[in-house]
Amino acid sequence: MAESANPPPAVDAALEVDEDGGDSAYGEETLSFTTSLSSSIKNHIYENGRRYHAYNEGKYFAPNDEAENDRLDMHNHMARLAIGGKLHTAPIGDNPQRILDVGCGTGIWTIDIGDEYPSAEVIGIDLSPTQPSMVPPNVRFEVDNAEEEWTYSKKFDFIHCRWMAGSILDWPRLVSRVYENLKPGGWFECQDYDIMVTSSDDSLTAENTTYQWNALCCEALEKMNIDHQPGAKMKRWCEDVGFESVQEEILFMPLGIWPKDKKYKQIGAWNYLIVTEGLEALSLRLFTKVLGWNKEEVEVLCAKVRTELKTNRKIHPLYKYHVIIGQKPKAKGD
Repeated sequence: MAESANPPPAVDAALEVDEDGGDSAYGEETLSFTTSLSSSIKNHIYENGRRYHAYNEGKYFAPNDEAENDRLDMHNHMARLAIGGKLHTAPIGDNPQRILDVGCGTGIWTIDIGDEYPSAEVIGIDLSPTQPSMVPPNVRFEVDNAEEEWTYSKKFDFIHCRWMAGSILDWPRLVSRVYENLKPGGWFECQDYDIMVTSSDDSLTAENTTYQWNALCCEALEKMNIDHQPGAKMKRWCEDVGFESVQEEILFMPLGIWPKDKKYKQIGAWNYLIVTEGLEALSLRLFTKVLGWNKEEVEVLCAKVRTELKTNRKIHPLYKYHVIIGQKPKAKGD
C-alpha cells in the first residue's frame, strides 16, 4: 500500500473532486541606507540562467527576473480570489494613515492598497528593487531586509505580510517587531502557506513525483533552518506577543482543475499555472546550492512534475493557506 504523503486535512465540503472535468512622495525619518536605492542595491546575481537579488545575497531562494515577477502577479490574483476579491480581511476602517507591506514583491498589492486608501502613506519593503517607478503619490518602496532592525519612527495602522514562507529565519522575532511598530488598536494581517503539499483524500502519496519534489524542497529549507510551515503557527505567535482578537481562517488552494466547485476550480487553475511555470524558479537555488544537484538533474525532475500534474487526474493535490489577523490592544480610555 502506498505511503500517504501527509495526513489529509479536513476540508470544505465544497472541495469535491470533479470527476467529469477535462484536461486542461513622502520622506522617512530614518537615515539608514534603506531610504535610497543605491546602485549596489540595484545590482543582481545571475545563476543557472536566472536573476536573483544582490542585497543580502542568498537570503531568499527564488529569482527576481521578469518571469518570476509575472508569476508573483498571478499569485496576487489567486490570493485575492481566495478571500473574495478583497485586498485584506482585517477591519482597518476607512481612514488608515500608515500602512506597511512586508515582503512586497512586485508591489502590486502595495499599489492597490494605496489606491484603495488615498489617506494613507503606504510603504512596501522587499529585498529586490523590482517594483515600478510610476506609483500613486502616497506609495513608496524601500529595499530592506525585514529581519534586520526596524528604524521607523512613526508607527503604523496596518501591517501586511503575505507569502513569506521560505524566507524568514526567525518568525517570532518578526511578529514581535510587527507588534512593536503598530499603533495601539492597529491591525496585523498575515497570509501564508504550509509549503508541504497534501491531499484531502490520500490520492497524493510518496510514490508521486509531485510529492517527492515538494519533500525535497522542504528538506532544503530545513537545512537552511527555515520553517516551511509558518502559516500553521502564526496564530500562536501572534497571541504570544500580545495581539488580541486573533482570528485564523484556513483556506485550501487546489493544485489543478480537479475540484468540482467553480471557485475552487478557478483557484486550482491559477495555482496550476503558478506552480508549473515556476518549478525551476522554486527549485534551482534550493537544489543546486543546498542539496548538491546539478542544473540538468533539477530540470529533469521539474519536467517529470510538470507532466504528472498535467496528465495524472487521479491525484488531487492542494496547499493549506492560513489567513491570520490580530489587533494590538487599544490605548486605555479609547
